[in-house]
Amino acid sequence: MSKYSDEDIRNLSKVTCAIAADYLGVSPMAVSYGMRNNLLPIWFAIHNEERDRAYSESWSYNIIGERLIAYKYGKTTEVQIQNMEKCLNTIIDQFEELKKDLVFLLSENEDPQN
Repeated sequence: MSKYSDEDIRNLSKVTCAIAADYLGVSPMAVSYGMRNNLLPIWFAIHNEERDRAYSESWSYNIIGERLIAYKYGKTTEVQIQNMEKCLNTIIDQFEELKKDLVFLLSENEDPQN
């Protein structure tokens, strides 16, 4: 039985591989391997290549509590996650365009004497 409830996962500021593993009832290695190979859709793993000189394997993991909970209950599929990410990327791109437009408009309105 997991020592973490759904509410505990929601309230954590950082969900580690060990916590996710306990919550899912698997080993921490299964979580890290699953994330590294895009088999576990609870967010992403980053290989820190610059740190490889000092460490044989150096990875950072970012786990989103709500995705972990959804995965546990089978409510989020990889396709749904990809669609969510695509929508978020579209929104981010649109905000970037708005930002460029705003910067341009503000630069046109600047007083040339300043």
